[in-house]
Amino acid sequence: METSATYQGLRSARSRTAPLALDETGAVEVTYEEHDHAPAFLILHGGGGPGTVSDFAAMFAARKRVRVLAPTHPGFADTSRPEALASVKGLARLYLDLLERLELSDVTVIGNSIGGWIAAEMALLNNGRVSGIILIDAVGVIVPGHPIADVSKLTPAQLAALSFHRPEWRSAPPEGAPRPAPNLAALAAYAGREMADPTLLSRLGELDLPTHVIWGESDRIVEPDYGRAIASAIHGSKFTLLQGAGHFPQLEAPEQLLGAIWDLGAR
Repeated sequence: METSATYQGLRSARSRTAPLALDETGAVEVTYEEHDHAPAFLILHGGGGPGTVSDFAAMFAARKRVRVLAPTHPGFADTSRPEALASVKGLARLYLDLLERLELSDVTVIGNSIGGWIAAEMALLNNGRVSGIILIDAVGVIVPGHPIADVSKLTPAQLAALSFHRPEWRSAPPEGAPRPAPNLAALAAYAGREMADPTLLSRLGELDLPTHVIWGESDRIVEPDYGRAIASAIHGSKFTLLQGAGHFPQLEAPEQLLGAIWDLGAR
């Protein structure tokens, strides 16, 4: 069984803050961790907060000798969010601006949960700097018969039960392992209560970038068939089901997820 020991000795990130400005929001401070190798990957966290991807980002950078940026969505982890920055598309534009500011190209964007939705919008708005996307247990589309769980109505115990494959993660994560720290107010500001855009599934048919959709078999926030519908909507995409993982494969099965990501074939 994979534990937090997987990540020991791998934290060498630099914490940075980039001041950005969008026409509709004005100045926005974006805080991100950077693991500086090459080529470049942008890893986007979900509603569970930046802690759900930070250790995986460190492992990914160290194992594969790549440059990894892991931003904190404004409003999460005690960062500020301008009131006008209130949509997933706004975040997508913000991160495309970040890539431009850093003069990064040929970037693969990896997103978990709402981070996957942001990655998809970045690909659809592509300014030429995104070369592929990897969607991990993503939300954002509407699939009849497969609703997204309304996390705003769940107790922490109920949310954990829907999120994780292993009982020990539901009650108490392994010692030293990162824990989800959801910010429901920030999540609602960006994604709304439904955590979906009714137009997104059809718009995904416009994508022409390498796309890999990866899903935890035990995800009950968004079921695997929801992920299959996303993959079916994107021409030429690949779908991978991970055994022994739920909504956060990067926490429960980091080694397995790392292997699946590297199979995208874009590197």
